[in-house]
Amino acid sequence: MGPQGAGKGTQAQLLADRFGLPIVATGDILREIAKDETEFGQHIKAVLATGELVSDDILAEVIKQRLCLNDCMGGCILDGFPRTLPQARLLEKIAQEDGNRIVVIKIDVPRELLLRRLTGRRLCKRCNSIYHMEFKPPKHDEVCDLDGEALMTRPDDTVEAIQQRLQLYQEKTRPLLEYYEASSRLQRVDGTGTPETVFNRLAEIVESESNSERGNAAQ
Repeated sequence: MGPQGAGKGTQAQLLADRFGLPIVATGDILREIAKDETEFGQHIKAVLATGELVSDDILAEVIKQRLCLNDCMGGCILDGFPRTLPQARLLEKIAQEDGNRIVVIKIDVPRELLLRRLTGRRLCKRCNSIYHMEFKPPKHDEVCDLDGEALMTRPDDTVEAIQQRLQLYQEKTRPLLEYYEASSRLQRVDGTGTPETVFNRLAEIVESESNSERGNAAQ
């Protein structure tokens, strides 16, 4: 868990590579749906462009369908879900039915750094390569290194949309954080530093939880 720009996507990929688990990233799933020329796809596209959060009902159904696929039978890494209490309760039910345990890790990053990370992101619409004007700039300003395509800012990465998303995140997820803290399942990780440094902090927690799970199974 963590606000937009905390590095969830990067860390999810690193964890997936280390532990051999699939990533279920709601942002990626929703952006794919937004490409559809259907009424539903255009609705999702409009919501993402304004920085609003997709409704619980829609997001829950999308996630439920994804978690039913075979590659999630042994567990998965959830990125961007749950974000509200109703979503958390749905996840509890799914986990119980599948015999899985939920491990919750929150990546903490100062707001000022989040804004720097998000407003500097650029995307190549041809090959989907991602750059950052401060942390990972292209060789030539605003042009993709791989195909020379002009880089673009995603609609949900404008300053206005980012401010709205961060505010909504604080409002919507505070009860969720309190919910997991009350059951002693919330673990916090410092999200500053290099991706490798943050990953080492995360991996230590996941490995500890995995060892604990194996120990309980042996008993």
